[in-house]
Amino acid sequence: MSRISPRERESVLRSLSSGVVPAIGLHHIQVGRLEEVNAMIQDLDQVERGGTFVRFIVGRYGSGKTFFLHLLKNVALQRKFVVLEADITTDRRLHGSGGKGRAIYTELMRNLATRSKPEGGALSNLIERWASDIDHSVRSQGGDDESVKKAFAISLRPLQEFVAGYDFNHVLTRYYEGFISHNQPLQDSALRWLRAEYTTKTEARNDLGVRSIIDDDSWYDYIKLFAGFCRIAGYAGLMVSIDELVVLSHRLANTAARNNNYEAILRIINDCMGGRAEGIGFIFAGTPDCIEDRRRGLSSYEALAMRIASNSFAKDGLKDFTSPVIRLENLTPEDCFVLLSNLRRVHAGTESETRLISDEGISTFLQFCHNRIGAAYFQTPRETIKSFVGLLRVLEQNPGKTWQELLTPDAVPSKAESDPVESFTEVDDENLAEFKL
Repeated sequence: MSRISPRERESVLRSLSSGVVPAIGLHHIQVGRLEEVNAMIQDLDQVERGGTFVRFIVGRYGSGKTFFLHLLKNVALQRKFVVLEADITTDRRLHGSGGKGRAIYTELMRNLATRSKPEGGALSNLIERWASDIDHSVRSQGGDDESVKKAFAISLRPLQEFVAGYDFNHVLTRYYEGFISHNQPLQDSALRWLRAEYTTKTEARNDLGVRSIIDDDSWYDYIKLFAGFCRIAGYAGLMVSIDELVVLSHRLANTAARNNNYEAILRIINDCMGGRAEGIGFIFAGTPDCIEDRRRGLSSYEALAMRIASNSFAKDGLKDFTSPVIRLENLTPEDCFVLLSNLRRVHAGTESETRLISDEGISTFLQFCHNRIGAAYFQTPRETIKSFVGLLRVLEQNPGKTWQELLTPDAVPSKAESDPVESFTEVDDENLAEFKL
């Protein structure tokens, strides 16, 4: 394992102790999922060649979906991809009126990440890098401002075949004008348009001289347009990561609203599989219910059910990682031991990693987890990881204590504490109410 920096160490420990995925340092604790990661790497290879992919990452709450998405993001960034990511909410979804559809695009663009700025907010950096490269190339040959703008038009000419390609090109040129003239308001206006933050065409026309804005109905077309720009700017492609599909299936009460969102997913699948998009990959993540529920999940929409159906021959332990759906299998007991050993190493930093707890202590901890939580531990280890990090923290701050004294049956979460409880949902359009424990 590579040496961990103090910043990475604290980020990993703080995040895991709170039950969230750390933004950095994932490679220090990653275990298992080798086949799944390799399948996604093949997808990225395809995008680099101008292809596309659509994947659905499925797993229970706490099974590691978000961790897996972050891991794929890191892999994509290292391969010089641009990554967009967002979580679906009831006010931010794939289809919706009143700005709800536009909001998902705005969130994606705000979280835009590149290798040089993996934490997000890299939209302006991406544009400035592309513009600076062209500017330097033109001026080194004696060109002036007008020559640079003409070079922009030539570079962006392939985008004119996309919806609103002309306005997109014009906004990028306006951003450059603001950049070289130190006109920050003009740059900000261009970024507002690119992030879909204009709500009226009049305001956008007054600020930038464009006739269109990104709205609820057109945001997906602009994602495809932006994917084309990323490749022109020298990147390998665009990866779009969208989490919390369960909001669409089990938080939207109206059947028509759900179906409209499922229709949006179907359009993405059809475009990617039918060759109407290029250089882009989509990853959706959700629980098994949001995929398999025949009444509310994606499988309730017949056209979607056909496209995400599993290979009928992939059963009895046989796997097919070319299927659109990747199911995150349980971690094995061996994987869990390695995971906790990695956490122990991260916590120790440069000190002896067995100073606080030995291999025997980890085995004892795992046995307690298995006795209290059962097999569910190996499927949703989030709470146990939190408990283990808490144990390390206490041992570190109380030198007189040993793991033998602290590791009692009530020191790890019980099954009732670790299993998530879904909230009660009223289903107005079907005159039913459902809840799940």
